[in-house]
Amino acid sequence: MKQYSKSLLILAGMAALGWSFWSSSGWLQLCAGLALFLFGMQCLEEGLQELAGGKLEQLLGRSTSTPFRALLFGTGATFLLQSSTLVSLLTIAFLSTGLIQLAGGIAVIFGANLGATSGIWLLAMAGQNLSLSPLALPLLVFGVLASFTGPAGKGGGRILLGIAFIFLAIDQIKGGFASFGDAMDLTAYSGGGLLGTLLFTGIGIAITVVLQSSHATLMLTLAALAGGQVGLEQSLAIAIGSNVGSAVTTGAMGMLGGNRSGQRLALAHVIFNVSSALVSLTLFVPLTWLVLWGTGLLGLGNNSLIQLALFHTLFNVLGVLLFWPWQKAFAELLARLLPELPEPRVLITEMASAQAEPERTRARYLVEGALNSADAAASAVAQELQHLERLSLEVICHALYLPVDQLYGAQIDEALVAARPDLHGLDADGLYQRHIKGVHADLLSFMGRLDLPLDEPHQAFWISGQVAALQLVDAVKDAKHLQKNLGRHLGREDSAMRRAYVELRRHLLNALREVNELNRSNLPEAQWNARLRLLDDTAANFDARFRQRLFAGIRSGELDGLQTSSLMNDLGYTSRIIQSLRNVLLISEGHELSRQLRALFGQQQEPLIQLS
Repeated sequence: MKQYSKSLLILAGMAALGWSFWSSSGWLQLCAGLALFLFGMQCLEEGLQELAGGKLEQLLGRSTSTPFRALLFGTGATFLLQSSTLVSLLTIAFLSTGLIQLAGGIAVIFGANLGATSGIWLLAMAGQNLSLSPLALPLLVFGVLASFTGPAGKGGGRILLGIAFIFLAIDQIKGGFASFGDAMDLTAYSGGGLLGTLLFTGIGIAITVVLQSSHATLMLTLAALAGGQVGLEQSLAIAIGSNVGSAVTTGAMGMLGGNRSGQRLALAHVIFNVSSALVSLTLFVPLTWLVLWGTGLLGLGNNSLIQLALFHTLFNVLGVLLFWPWQKAFAELLARLLPELPEPRVLITEMASAQAEPERTRARYLVEGALNSADAAASAVAQELQHLERLSLEVICHALYLPVDQLYGAQIDEALVAARPDLHGLDADGLYQRHIKGVHADLLSFMGRLDLPLDEPHQAFWISGQVAALQLVDAVKDAKHLQKNLGRHLGREDSAMRRAYVELRRHLLNALREVNELNRSNLPEAQWNARLRLLDDTAANFDARFRQRLFAGIRSGELDGLQTSSLMNDLGYTSRIIQSLRNVLLISEGHELSRQLRALFGQQQEPLIQLS
């Protein structure tokens, strides 16, 4: 019903828009120009990203070592991409996945706001009387031809097409405003004084939120200012509103799609832009006077477009100057406002009844914004694999009818290993359905949605990540099979059969502990590899000894053929579980990013799954 209502609403909106186009050719021309402008911006962003081939992300990772370098990166990247929103979301994704720190991210946001002023300068200097359409036509031809010359040419072609569409859009928008004339004269609605300034600031916020682009808002404002539909003071207020609208858009996307670190940076963007806007509104009269005085000295006192561009730059610079000395205190404030969430625990009691289907555990680190960058996406996948591996270890531990705390600590509790299982304990199949399947599905969906060109190392990581996830799922599935016989035979009186299952239980628990330790360790590569070889040797020696004892039990009459067959099958499950987990370790160790993340997760020892 909701979907039906939504479809009707969309159809009604399209019908109303179509009627408005039929009623006014000027309005149609204006909307067409705006559509061309937004499409040109999209082409420009996509082309630059494709041409960069990950270099932009690599540069971002290297450019946050000092606040000044981060500021320069934010300014330069926004100048190239002409999208402060894209740069901000990319920075939030890098921060969310641990590739940069909050202080560096804040400085990038400052730079993005400064870089956003470049677009309005280019448009203002083009002027009202200069037609850019003649330049757009050859760019269209060269852009299409370049797209047939290979991957690099395709990226370059998208850039040329984006610039061409923007040039065409500028003329369309100017023509649209000229057609409206007095019908769109907003100068009569200024309201006068603070009320009028606030009104047009609100208009700037609304337009930017709807269009998702402060550049588009400023383009419309420049055209309206040049055509006389708005006055200078009104356009200055709209410019302030466009900055706030851009922060609202980025902040909403960052707060909804990021983890705690990304949410802090999104909040920083909102606080910075809103504070800059409040200061600019407070100093609106002196700032306006300063702009008029400065342009008058340069002989541009009658050029309202340049005056708007100068005002937009001035209040963004003012905001950076106000916040720059307090970056450290600002970061500390954000940490207090949005403190780190405690390590979540997936509390599992005895399986819920079928009447109340429990909610599945979902992926924790796969923030949507990370899909804008190959590096950020790889980091998110590596962290989610850590999450899935930890969940898998704990589910396997429960399959052994042992508490999760046996994965940690100095030594295992032999009394627990030898104890009879609680037959009302947690079912491994139910745990798989609740805590593994959903995370695995989210991981595959996330990896499948990445639509960026990948170099060879990223392609190798992507394939390895998929294999690692599958190995973890296979280990849990083998544990499901093992639990059935384990529960049945450990619950019986002492016998050779029961003692053999206690051995299997102890052996698998020791292997889980070693895998858990290697996964969290930060050992030098040589020592880490030596530990992995020891794990392999221990597993191989146990298999050989266990088989020998089984056949010795047959000869002595302690075991019969059916019992030996069950134990051999369950030895196979145990060996496959250990092999799958060590393969995941080896895959992770083969990637520098995963080695770095082991250090990040090294201090997390709280179980994800616990009995309440």
